Amino acid sequence: MLIKKKFDERFTNLFTPGYIGNLWIKNRVIRTSLSGGMALSDGSIGTRIVDHYKEVARGEVGMVNVEYCYIDDDASKAKHGQIGISNSKHQSGLYWLANAIKNEGARAAVQLAHAGRQRFSSSRPYKSAYRRAWPDLYNKGGLIPDEMTIEEIEQCIEDFGVAALRAKEAGFDVCEVHGGHGYLITNFLSPWNQRNDWYGGHFENRKRFLLQVFESMRRKVGSDYPLGVRLSGTDYDPVNPIPVEETIQVAKDLESLGVDYIHVSGGTHEFGHKETVVMYYPMAYQLWACEEIKKAVGIPVICSGSLGDPELAENILKEGKADFIGLGRPLIADPYWSQKAQEGHPEDIRPCIRCMQCNDKGVTAGYLTCTVNATAGREGELCTIPAAVKPKKVAIIGGGPSGMEAARVAALKGHEVTLYEKRELGGMLIEASVPDNKADIRRLINYYIAQMKKHDISIIYEEATIDKIKQGNYDTVVVAAGSKPIIPNIPGMDRDNVVQGLDILHGAETGQNVVVVGGGMVGCEIAAFLAEKGKQLTVIEATDQIAAGLSNTVKKAFIEIIGSLPIRIKCGRILSEITDEGVITISGLKKEIFNADTVVIATGFRPEQSLWRELCKIPDIEAFAIGDCAKVQTSYEAIHDGYNTAFSLIK
Repeated sequence: MLIKKKFDERFTNLFTPGYIGNLWIKNRVIRTSLSGGMALSDGSIGTRIVDHYKEVARGEVGMVNVEYCYIDDDASKAKHGQIGISNSKHQSGLYWLANAIKNEGARAAVQLAHAGRQRFSSSRPYKSAYRRAWPDLYNKGGLIPDEMTIEEIEQCIEDFGVAALRAKEAGFDVCEVHGGHGYLITNFLSPWNQRNDWYGGHFENRKRFLLQVFESMRRKVGSDYPLGVRLSGTDYDPVNPIPVEETIQVAKDLESLGVDYIHVSGGTHEFGHKETVVMYYPMAYQLWACEEIKKAVGIPVICSGSLGDPELAENILKEGKADFIGLGRPLIADPYWSQKAQEGHPEDIRPCIRCMQCNDKGVTAGYLTCTVNATAGREGELCTIPAAVKPKKVAIIGGGPSGMEAARVAALKGHEVTLYEKRELGGMLIEASVPDNKADIRRLINYYIAQMKKHDISIIYEEATIDKIKQGNYDTVVVAAGSKPIIPNIPGMDRDNVVQGLDILHGAETGQNVVVVGGGMVGCEIAAFLAEKGKQLTVIEATDQIAAGLSNTVKKAFIEIIGSLPIRIKCGRILSEITDEGVITISGLKKEIFNADTVVIATGFRPEQSLWRELCKIPDIEAFAIGDCAKVQTSYEAIHDGYNTAFSLIK
């Protein structure tokens, strides 16, 4: 049995051991299943997956639940890069993975799933409980699934059981079946399932498939092997949702059949912004359902869904709302989340900002990654930061995310680092964090400030100049000077009723009737920010859509928020002139006037490269441009740019 380590008394409940069935777990932190897309083409395990999960296990989590595995070679595989557990050829790799996790001190679990209608494929077989497609996938060339026959249902039930036995024989301590998030089992549970047989229509029929799947698994693995089920408290379908009352009853039925725990989350891929909840929504989004299920059963309940704050997680356990805390994205952002909290250094936890890059790239593009953790999915290449061959004096110009990440990594390599910032640390993250629903960004700023202090990085709160750099005798200069707003060259830009977008986030006053010129993410967020203050808003956008460039999941949430506010969106309008009364736009040959007391300009940014260009002319100084200084980009690209430059190029 593992020995329990000392821990910070602020997190007593998080780091108290617990049991799942007869299995002792060293603490209450569970790494939940999250698709990484790192398996080989035949579903087998490679070094990349093992390196990833070993890193997570080293971070002192109690249990690591490996991402969902397909259980047959027919229609259960959801996407390329998914782990297979469908036949004996997978067994050797699964054994390797399970033991790699356990050798790092964590319990190893594996999740079983059938894709159902959430299969990223345009070819058959494509099967579900009923003939109703996932709209997003169907609109991109997906298919309407075939309704499973009774014979296919019976075979699928058997396949789940056999896959559970493979998990046990491969050495996994726990096996979990995915009964949520819109996969096959959820398709059966959904009220949309109106099959005319034992598996559809009435609730007693709709839950039958899951109960029989569990019974098949239990028969195969025996009574002592820990089995769990993941359920969506509700799928958040606005038309025909799964009621939480039905989920509670399913949990009670599973308990009576001998399940060892219930893992509660919510949503489906169709309503993905409520499944892997994005930054615009509150933390602990699924807690309400978990709390209701916890009241109804006597077995352990795992709660997951935006629980990345250790104090929040501790309070959930302390108040008896859950027995274990499930973390997916927070442990992608920082595999050492648990260790840092346990040792009393929560300020060192690199926070998940719920931007969905891990999910959207992992699911759609097929590789695991993370905005704030450039090593995610590349642990074997990047996690060990090499010591500098010859320590250098390094100047970082700009205290935004790219500059601070470069400073952090350069300091870890042993370089002497000085960072120049003319205002305060954070860069464009400062403006991005102003709206009330962007608290995740504030946590990221605080993390970076803590790292600057921890690694003794000298901060000079002045504007860097060529003379100052020369006087500092720096060997390497990394310019992360950011970008400047693009100011359209149109009549009226110098009028008193014109305000730059970023100035709004710094408290600039506006009139009651406001036109925002620019419907990108910044423009729309400014519009929402002002609308919530009671202003009347119109957004003018030259292209045919707003918030271009956002991932599908984040955009759903963003559009939902914009749609809930009194904001007029006018696409396909090109700004022609600003007058004292408002703006004049052109759409085709048509002119249109929009009255406004204040006109806010949010038409994008361009790199600020003047200092970098001057530095490139100086002999004996290597100069790099990163972040927005190199190219206007997202936080994901900026942070990765900072990490990769310091890791690879500053020798």
